[in-house]
Amino acid sequence: MWQESRYVATRERLSPVAGAPLWCDAHEFGLRGDGVTNDQPALSALVDRLGEGYAADGRARVIYCPPGIYSIRDAGTVWRSGVSLIGAGPGATRFLLSNEGNRADPTPLAFWTTVQHGADRDRHIADCTFADFEIDGSGVAMAEYNYLAKGLGLQYVVRGVFRNLYIHHTGATGLGCDFLQDSLIDGVVVVGCGRLDNGEEMGGAGIGIGIGGWGEVERCTIANCTTLGNGTNGIFLELQKSYWTPPRGYRIIGCHSQANRFGISDWGADGLIVSACTITGNLEAGFDVSANGTAGIAGRGGILSDCVIDRNVRDGISMGNTPGPYAIRGNRISGNGWHGYHQHDLGAGYQGASSDVVISGNEFWDNGLDAIRIDRPMVDAAIVDNRIRNNGRQCAPEATGSGESVRYARRAVTDRSANWPANGHRGKVLRVGSRVAVVVGNSDTDLDLADLRPDAATAWNEDVPAPGTAYELPAGAPVRAGIVVNSHVDSASVRGNRIWDNREDPTQTHGLWITDQGSCVSCRVEDNDLAGNAESALRLDSPPVGGRWDRNHVEID
Repeated sequence: MWQESRYVATRERLSPVAGAPLWCDAHEFGLRGDGVTNDQPALSALVDRLGEGYAADGRARVIYCPPGIYSIRDAGTVWRSGVSLIGAGPGATRFLLSNEGNRADPTPLAFWTTVQHGADRDRHIADCTFADFEIDGSGVAMAEYNYLAKGLGLQYVVRGVFRNLYIHHTGATGLGCDFLQDSLIDGVVVVGCGRLDNGEEMGGAGIGIGIGGWGEVERCTIANCTTLGNGTNGIFLELQKSYWTPPRGYRIIGCHSQANRFGISDWGADGLIVSACTITGNLEAGFDVSANGTAGIAGRGGILSDCVIDRNVRDGISMGNTPGPYAIRGNRISGNGWHGYHQHDLGAGYQGASSDVVISGNEFWDNGLDAIRIDRPMVDAAIVDNRIRNNGRQCAPEATGSGESVRYARRAVTDRSANWPANGHRGKVLRVGSRVAVVVGNSDTDLDLADLRPDAATAWNEDVPAPGTAYELPAGAPVRAGIVVNSHVDSASVRGNRIWDNREDPTQTHGLWITDQGSCVSCRVEDNDLAGNAESALRLDSPPVGGRWDRNHVEID
């Protein structure tokens, strides 16, 4: 397997072949960059010419595109090994994609794929850099969603570099490249991609990487990237075949993912490292580990550390159908509309108990419901040394209103007669007749609403309601705890956690709650400080069975 996953780059270095210079100015080879001329045929011819040169002498070539608007119409360019595309910087060098003359063609800037071109381990492309330019995909329109309507769509890449790119408003994924070996994605900004995704297609992401094609190890780092308002994920890894081995070697470091459907997702890697990222304002979840991907295989063995996971509309961390292990450590998980961390069954993938999940040294505060909620079986979990405070903000009673005091906007509601607790409706679904929207926060008289979908102009599924129209808000959950066990948990360690609510009007009702659907068998619950919750330290609707419960500090009446 080591030999299969390793690419040996030993070539005889020859002089460049005639007619295939090592560096060329695109203007000297037929590209105009005037925003009018279709530059795609000239680009394609130049890529072929330089690719033939690389095949002959093994020396990589560079196409430099000076400042300008390069119109790429009605066909994507089939890329070649050893050809790099460099611009003068985003905003200066801009590739404008459109397909008005051929609506059946998704028109990526560059692609090389298994289905279209026979890409595989033996027919990969190598030594390609894409840097310092902008891709505008807003001119591509299609009757049906097509996953190839990307900015860049390359498969089986060795030593690929994607740096300082601005990719926006593509129909499908902005940077959608699969099976990257010894590759780097650095400083890429992706905004509003996946705009043709109806919300059910899982491919319309900012940065989407299919994985597993090279075997057990794929060496790739995604660093310093920003993904904003993309249709599904900001950044995700997706195992492409259920019978492939989930690969190790991927890292996501120092990225910002905001206002996407999911922020960052692990759909099938082994040992993914996600570190020092800001994951905020995403509509479904901030960080997602699930079997939602093509292969139906969830990630496992990953490490999520030192991240800010903040104010996502639903869960901060959504963990579904992974066999484990996973480590969640040293993160700030705050202000999310539902749970801070939610272990739950998403209906696909692994159905057994999740094993060896570690939740350690995190800060949980100000989340709408429970800080940590376990809704599917776990074994040998460790929940240790976390600080869990002031959660359960979704405490407001049900509310209705109508008449002269009520006004609506695209992302807000005002009821001047209301007197709501601050953020007491966070995460609730607001209903106005047949219209629905989700509350992300509130003052005493105003509701802030989440966008209907990423990069949308409104929160409403229909037109903005007329002034005075009646609205309904449901009641908050009656029990909102620091840690909730609502499934079978076996041999867990819950140790050294501080769980409390120190506000004047506390909303975190309990420190630890075992529901009537939950069970705690042979667990070690020790050295936790549970004093200072709104109702009580413990609520045990199902008594624990076996294990050790010792040295836990609770209030003494």
